[in-house]
Amino acid sequence: MTDLGKIIAITGHYGSGKTNLAINLAVDFARNGEKVTIIDLDIVNPYFRTADHSDLFDRYGIFLIAPQFANTNLDIPSLGFDMAAAANNCDRLIIDVGGDDSGAVALGQYSTVLNNLGCSLYYVVNRYRYLTRTPEEAAEILRDIEQVSRIKAKGVINCSNLGSQTSAADVAETEEYAAQCGKASGIPVVMTAAERSLGVVGAYPVDVYIRPFWEENN
Repeated sequence: MTDLGKIIAITGHYGSGKTNLAINLAVDFARNGEKVTIIDLDIVNPYFRTADHSDLFDRYGIFLIAPQFANTNLDIPSLGFDMAAAANNCDRLIIDVGGDDSGAVALGQYSTVLNNLGCSLYYVVNRYRYLTRTPEEAAEILRDIEQVSRIKAKGVINCSNLGSQTSAADVAETEEYAAQCGKASGIPVVMTAAERSLGVVGAYPVDVYIRPFWEENN
């Protein structure tokens, strides 16, 4: 796996696959013997929540920090925790950031300490999701996220997928799209993530812990 850094923040447009990626990263680092903490800062999207997977995290000894009101219908979470302590007490810190600039507001509350600690922010793109179907659209959303979070992204991660309908060819044909997203955003593409069963050569293999909300609701 590409060295993504000790403090890894994952952001992206709604439905991009960012939360599933964050969970896979946490599990894989834990399987490799690292002491992992995952922080659920996805305070906006009611469909994808890392906090929904506490049993999985317990199985691998992953420490979960979640807003006080995660898994409820309340809109305003309590974010009162020590980010520096969380980073210092683990080998790897994964932060699942809420979608778009509205979700990045929570990350912005910790921008000073995260920038001082060397946080690596990665932007997940999905060619097949509404509002990020062109590199220009994707880059515009990232600019809004960076402005609100006050953290500059270090790389693009291509998670382009069509849910359970995804084929290896669907992933492969988004390579140029991801490269153009990186070019438009002024950052490199650090990896492509694809469902393990697809066997996409060179991709980071992920297990599907979260079904897309458009499939959940069907």
